[in-house]
Amino acid sequence: MTKQAAQRPRGAQVRAAQVLPALHTLYPDAKTELAFRNPFELLVATVLSAQATDVSVNAATPALFAAYPDAHAMSLAQPEDLEPLIRRIGLYRGKAKNLAALARLLVERHGGEVPNDFDAVVALPGAGRKTANVVLSNAYGYPAIAVDTHVGRLSRRLALSVQTNPDKVEADLQTLFPRDRWVFLHHALILHGRRVCMARRPLCGACVMNTFCPKVGVE
Repeated sequence: MTKQAAQRPRGAQVRAAQVLPALHTLYPDAKTELAFRNPFELLVATVLSAQATDVSVNAATPALFAAYPDAHAMSLAQPEDLEPLIRRIGLYRGKAKNLAALARLLVERHGGEVPNDFDAVVALPGAGRKTANVVLSNAYGYPAIAVDTHVGRLSRRLALSVQTNPDKVEADLQTLFPRDRWVFLHHALILHGRRVCMARRPLCGACVMNTFCPKVGVE
């Protein structure tokens, strides 16, 4: 048994086998709620979504992509050109700087295309492990579990992981669930975290996992 497996909560494997069919019942077609038409738009939207809602991102990106439809166009922009278009999104000034730099690197290093390579995406300004997992899984079918606040919270609440570090939560989930269901799991947990298993007032009585969920941290 690996050290990571030894640190998992008791019964995590059994619960994982119950969680997956329950999520399939609730969200059979679970997918990202970010609006995008190509890998570049998905990358930009994912960078913008950090500490912001998908709703706010989807409201801003149509005008942004109308003005800067690809990496080549955005690479010519200065941060102050992008700021008015994303002002409604949290931390917009820092994100405008990242997008301008990100677009330039895409042009310089990858011919303006989003690379189908994990390390290359992680190296882009404003991106990280979660962003790379989201972009590669949704744009290129890469098997990945992107751990955001919802996925992390539900993983601990369902006693699938005791970890608070997203990378360690990701590792726990990868050992508990089949590789070909990782992308679905990520999206379904996010939807469940938004609609039922909220942080402060989870709707436990209305949850199909109520009978086996340990409700860790729920008062």
